[in-house]
Amino acid sequence: MTNTDTGSMFLHPDRNLGMELVRATEAAAIRAVPFIGRGDKNAADGAAVDAMRKFLGTVNFDGVVVIGEGEKDHAPMLYNGEHVGNGRGPACDIAVDPIDGTSLTAAGRQNALSMIAVADQGTMYDPKAVFYMNKIVTGHEGRGVIDLRRPIGDNIRALAKAKNKEVSEMTIAVLDRPRHAQLIEEIRDAGAGTRLMLDGDVAGGINAALEETRIDMCVGVGGTPEGIITACALKAVGGFIQAQLRPRDDDERQRAIDAGHDLDRILEADDLVRSDNTYFVATGVTDGQLVGGVRKHGPVIHTESIVLRGKSGTIRRVSADHLAEKWL
Repeated sequence: MTNTDTGSMFLHPDRNLGMELVRATEAAAIRAVPFIGRGDKNAADGAAVDAMRKFLGTVNFDGVVVIGEGEKDHAPMLYNGEHVGNGRGPACDIAVDPIDGTSLTAAGRQNALSMIAVADQGTMYDPKAVFYMNKIVTGHEGRGVIDLRRPIGDNIRALAKAKNKEVSEMTIAVLDRPRHAQLIEEIRDAGAGTRLMLDGDVAGGINAALEETRIDMCVGVGGTPEGIITACALKAVGGFIQAQLRPRDDDERQRAIDAGHDLDRILEADDLVRSDNTYFVATGVTDGQLVGGVRKHGPVIHTESIVLRGKSGTIRRVSADHLAEKWL
């Protein structure tokens, strides 16, 4: 093997990376368990961050956090620009959320996740200028059918036709926020049902793209980082996403323009992450439709995870039992 060949081995995330990353999300989820339902979301998040950072340090890659918990001054959160991994493997962009749904965890509600998304270095969209975007996510049937600029009723009817379903059989996931009151009314006026989410539009988007779930579409205004993470996951399942930046005020609008963003542009998966060599890894903290939450059975802690790999189009579901005494 030539030196060039040897070097090329480390240009991209390798095929075992997803199974290494799942150890970090498992650890974060397990460490968050004592805080479920205890009302202290910061304590839950802090425990998950510490565990994730520790396990990421053992992974054979050179990762830079491009979507994290803010700047270095906000440590101990995994901060934007932080290097993770042992530095001896592929160079990657990393998006982390040790707990997606800290409020859900603190309240003991469903659908809290620990998650990581990975792509080739320099390929993730820079979300810093605008925190929110308007998004629509579907399965593969939405490609060439859905247009974010059209009324939601038109999109629902078009997707129902593409899926050979009645509109009355369609279920649309939406974050339960005051800003979505009109959107929810329009969905119901179109004849479709809603699945209102307290948090976690990443899981909502992935569920909209998976064949086995009851969600047909996920829509509404949510975080720009979550849109990028969702795009990494959709590369593996063939799903469809469109998004448009949504500044909160005139100051944010001007910052976006100064940063070179076209606020009229409709972004799709290849705009949000330019590489097809992506991973999305998530472990359930509390029970949800995407994965089950952490459970303790006597001396064993049980976790459920999902590992999506864009390059191979692979979905792996990982069920693991951990000896509880090792986590004391």
